[in-house]
Amino acid sequence: MASSLRLLRRPAAKLFLWKSARNARSFSNLPGVAAPVCLNSKRDFIEFLPKITQYQLWTRSFSSDNGHLVEAVVPFMGESITDGTLSTFLKKPGDKVAVDEPIAQIETDKVTIDVVSPEAGVIKKFVAQEGDTVTPGSKVALISKSDSSDTHVAPSEEKSGQEVSSPAAKDTVDQKSKAETASEKPKIETETKEKSKVTYPPPKSSAFEPQLPPKERETRVPMPRLRKRIAARLKDSQNTFAMLTTFNEVDMTNLMALRSEYKDAFFEKHGTKLGLMSGFIKAAVSGLQNQPIVNAVIDGEDIIYREYIDISIAVGTPKGLVVPVLRDADKMNFAEIEKNINTLAKRASGGTISIDEMAGGTFTISNGGVYGSLLSTPIINPPQSAILGMHSIVSKPTVIGGVVVPRPMMYVALTYDHRLIDGREAVYFLRRIKDVVEDPRRLLLDL
Repeated sequence: MASSLRLLRRPAAKLFLWKSARNARSFSNLPGVAAPVCLNSKRDFIEFLPKITQYQLWTRSFSSDNGHLVEAVVPFMGESITDGTLSTFLKKPGDKVAVDEPIAQIETDKVTIDVVSPEAGVIKKFVAQEGDTVTPGSKVALISKSDSSDTHVAPSEEKSGQEVSSPAAKDTVDQKSKAETASEKPKIETETKEKSKVTYPPPKSSAFEPQLPPKERETRVPMPRLRKRIAARLKDSQNTFAMLTTFNEVDMTNLMALRSEYKDAFFEKHGTKLGLMSGFIKAAVSGLQNQPIVNAVIDGEDIIYREYIDISIAVGTPKGLVVPVLRDADKMNFAEIEKNINTLAKRASGGTISIDEMAGGTFTISNGGVYGSLLSTPIINPPQSAILGMHSIVSKPTVIGGVVVPRPMMYVALTYDHRLIDGREAVYFLRRIKDVVEDPRRLLLDL
């Protein structure tokens, strides 16, 4: 027994014992151990370890080890958006922020998304830079929760403070710079004299080369992601569709008279103004119902006929063109159409419109008349098959009953995919628009 204990005290014996016991459940079968010492299994032992909950795993990336710093990250941007460009910082390091206060903006292919602060505190630093491509979950800034009273001192301020506090050092630097300037002055004069001796031939001028303005008068800026997306979609539309445009002229007299007569009563009852766009949307719905092929789309070698009508409304914003969708427009009355148009237009202009509000759409209406356009050929919004272009209302001499009278007239244009829609259906559709707008009573009588 004593010899066995002496053997176990040796380092080599301890190492052997450890290697032998690595996969053992007890020490009872090991040589040199008299009494069995039972150990619990590895599974039972792990039961006593502290567990990490799913919430801790999720929040670990948003807080530092000391718990005083939190990270502002890029939020989820939509199912079809995988990345964006960090366009603008709304705050700077040292600024105080509240909970959910925007600190930066992410520009995507479709909308602009805010990065908000997860906690109230002070911005310590920005991890990303303007112009960086970021993905959902990427770190943007570090925010201190417990140090909200700190004041930010710029590096230039710190440098100036050091210079004021140490006049001796300032004198030393001044003397050194004067000495360097004095030593370099003869060298600069020598180089200047040598360069003055070199003669260059005059540039050859050609009568065929235009005199272009200097580059100093040009400004080069990166193209925003939204503009890149618009350019790509329009070029794809031009390369894919066999586009053809047909035109017609609409007399706006009756629709404008209807609006003038009932606009006050309409606003008093529904709380929104009665515009001309609702009349054209109702006319487009009637035309799509009469010509279902205009509401269809090509998918490979198949034609998909949509049994619903979602009208896309083109809205121009300072950042580019967006196209929110009016869902189930065939089930809406004039008041519902006007309210939804106003809501979507405000959200689009304010940059708060979501991806879901612009997804889909079976037919598009673009009103260039609000900008003074007299006539245009709109481009189809993929993957739709047609688009209606509205233009400005101009008073023109028109023959009515053999008499020339002034009338408010508007040119309307329909651009359509000629692979799917023939000229006959396109003209009939545009004629339906003309008939309904010129005589809105047709909508009541379903004529």
